[in-house]
Amino acid sequence: MLTKVASVICFAACALLTIGCNGQNGAKVPETVTTKSNMSKTMVIYFSHAGENYSVGNIEEGNTKLVADYICELTGAARFEIKTNKYDNMDYKTCCDVAKAEAQKGELPPYEGSVPDMSAYDTVFIGGPVWWGTYPQVMFTFFRDCDLNGKTIVPFTTHEGSGLGRCVSDLKAVYPQAKVVGEFSLYGHEVRGGKAKVERWIENVTKRK
Repeated sequence: MLTKVASVICFAACALLTIGCNGQNGAKVPETVTTKSNMSKTMVIYFSHAGENYSVGNIEEGNTKLVADYICELTGAARFEIKTNKYDNMDYKTCCDVAKAEAQKGELPPYEGSVPDMSAYDTVFIGGPVWWGTYPQVMFTFFRDCDLNGKTIVPFTTHEGSGLGRCVSDLKAVYPQAKVVGEFSLYGHEVRGGKAKVERWIENVTKRK
């Protein structure tokens, strides 16, 4: 188990929820190494939607948040949650309709708070549900404000059939000078029993050290 791993955590440089409206579950094992002593230089950035979600019903904690929790627990990484109250108290269909309109218009909804200082972080996990083929538009508002060029980005998604959607290619377009690697996806209905899948993914990476 990962708790037995001494000090080295490997992950990537070459080559993870949804209300999802659209696949396949998948992960790629990255190739460069980050040691556990450098976990202080790793950040998990995510957006997660609680309330009514497809397949899992009305949930108090969003699917992506739980995956982010696993990653932070298993690696010791710091975290930043992209928050907005725009979708609060919406039923599933309404939220889908709103998300679709945002995507079609290229809308950039506001998020709460301000961008954290990213200067101390070399590797950034970026996670969200797949809404209409990619990350929710509020995440793109954050991407506009947060320059991650020059860093290693590890995308992850939760979904109900969309897999990674266009998230990887969209991140590469937003951050052309970043290394976007090690992508991972997990079905939303598997998340609450899925810690072992996240753990196995990281364990597979550590074997490459």
